[in-house]
Parts: sequence; structure tokens; C-alpha cells
Amino acid sequence: MGQKVNPIGLRTALNHNWESRWFADKKNAGRTLFGDWLQEDLKIRACIREMHPAAAIARIQIERFASRVRVTIHSARSGVLVGTKGKVLEDLRAKLAKLAEGKELFLDIVDVRRAETNAQLVAESVAQQLERRIGFRRAMKRAIQLAMDNGADGIKINRAGRLGGAELAREEQYKEGRIPLHTLKANIDYGYVAANTQAGKIGVKVWICHKESLEEEENAVNAKKGKVQKGSARK
Repeated sequence: MGQKVNPIGLRTALNHNWESRWFADKKNAGRTLFGDWLQEDLKIRACIREMHPAAAIARIQIERFASRVRVTIHSARSGVLVGTKGKVLEDLRAKLAKLAEGKELFLDIVDVRRAETNAQLVAESVAQQLERRIGFRRAMKRAIQLAMDNGADGIKINRAGRLGGAELAREEQYKEGRIPLHTLKANIDYGYVAANTQAGKIGVKVWICHKESLEEEENAVNAKKGKVQKGSARK
């Protein structure tokens, strides 16, 4: 189970929250179908990552209300998203407003304080080092050491592909600490990135076990009980 199931999807509503928080009724004259909003969310996320590939974006949360859409970007380099005097942020908000189909759009930026213990950011960092032709073993061991030094309970990194430009693809894995994938209460963070190298694509998967629960656990409990988060009430 721990090898075949996405660790975040397996723990959703237990100690992780949904990335998209909204409800669509299938019987609303075909204007708010689930599929329409799902495709719109995918376009919003793709647009943000294409416009700012160097912003170290950990995750993107989308909330929908009656006539409003709130997009929250968790980034370790918020200055890249804001830009000089907020010009870059305004351009991004204007482009996302077009994808929201006339709804009022709110764009929030949240700083990721410990990028060394965020699985998605660690995977992106390792993938970038692969693309710069840095030794994959060196990159993996350095990422593991940084994560453990910054308070992670355990970390596992898996790479698969033509490592080092070899003719045959292979898989290598490094692990340190504890990664209880079968324990549902364990706070496991997961990230995946595909590195584009001259030898081909190399997949990088990262699992990080946190000692303490993050803010997501409180949000997930509130979502399970049916409570609305602060700041999302209608005015």
C-alpha cells in the first residue's frame, strides 16, 4: 500500500487538506459542472507555474465561493512573484482573472519558511541539479543532510532513469530516518518532479516525514467537521 498509493491522497482529510476546496452541483443547467471547474483549476495551476518557473512554488490552493475565486500560492521565493512594487503580481492576477471566467479573483502569497523540509521543493532542487549535470549521488545526499538538519524525522529520495548518462535506465534510492508509509497518522509529505536531461527524463520522488503536524492538520480537521476557515466568510 505504501508503494502504490500517493501518500498525500491517502491521508487527505486526516492530516492533509484538499488543494481545491469547492462544491459543484451537477444539476445547475450545465454551468457549474464538476468537470468545468476541474479543468479551470488545472489551467490556473499550469499558468502560474509556466509564468514563474523559478519561484519555488510548493503548492497552489484554490477556493471557490458564489462569485469569487481565491488562489493561494505557497512559495519559498515570494519576491519573484511580487516583483518591483507588485507589478509582477498584478500581471499574474490579471491573467488569472481571465481564466476565472469573469469571477472576482483574490490572489494571496504565502511564504514557505523551511524549503529544505518541503518534499516538492526538495524534488525540484534535486531535479535542477541533475539538469546542471551535478552528480546525482552528491545531490541526493546533500538534500538528505539538509532535511535532517532542519528537523525532518525521516526522508527518502528515489530516482529512476538514465542516471549519469548510462545506456540502461536504472533506479536508485537513498533513505535516512523513519518513513512510515503504512501509518496513516504519520505526517508524510510527498513531491515528484521529472528532470529533463540530455540523456532523457529522470523522475525524482521525495518522501519526508515531519515530527510535528503542520497547519494542514488543523485545516483538515475543520474540513472534516464542516467548519469554514477564517477569512473565507462572505462579506
